[in-house]
Amino acid sequence: MINKYGRLFKGEQEEGHFWPSFTDLLTVILLCFVLIFIIMMVIKSYQIEEMERTIDQIMGVRVNLIEDLNDEFRESTVGVNVDEDTGALIFNTDILYEFDEADLKEEGFEFLDEFVPTYLEVLLEGGYEEYISEIIIEGHADRTGGYLYNLELSQQRAYSVADHILSEKFPEKAVQEPLKEKLTVNGKSFTDGRKNDEGEYSDEDSRRVEFKFRLKDEEILEQTRELLGK
Repeated sequence: MINKYGRLFKGEQEEGHFWPSFTDLLTVILLCFVLIFIIMMVIKSYQIEEMERTIDQIMGVRVNLIEDLNDEFRESTVGVNVDEDTGALIFNTDILYEFDEADLKEEGFEFLDEFVPTYLEVLLEGGYEEYISEIIIEGHADRTGGYLYNLELSQQRAYSVADHILSEKFPEKAVQEPLKEKLTVNGKSFTDGRKNDEGEYSDEDSRRVEFKFRLKDEEILEQTRELLGK
């Protein structure tokens, strides 16, 4: 009997030794989790700061680039408008084509020979080349005719511009090779119509060609910017 109670007492002692050890272990594990959490938060903080610096840098490049384009074309006689938000250069297609045609007019060639070298000089020789991932020539049509018809027309018009810029007839051949690495040609049909000063849809304003640029990682940075609430 004495041995029986002795064994029980001994078991209770051993169990008593076990539970404090288990509690200590849980405490150590909890502290490890807290430490890991703190480290992760510090890393996250540094990552957010780095993303903010990157966003500010890219957005600063966009602002400066738009300012330089504005300065270059503010007093231009070639009839180019700079979109203050996107930096897109917009001009009416009447200077390039006859109505419902995609072949460049003679004055269209002259316009491109004057306008394009100036535009590309700002983008590719103004210290921005490393930030530019894409240069886009984008054709737009009005609502006359069906979607597919205008899609083909707007695509052909944008292509005819690119075809001339990259041809032997273009006077500034030094820009052709750098441009080939970044150039995209799109047709948008009538999906992005424009309004006149009275706020009404305008066929004339909708028929246009735009030169756009896209900065490297711009879409990812824009999404990150939204997440950070900037």
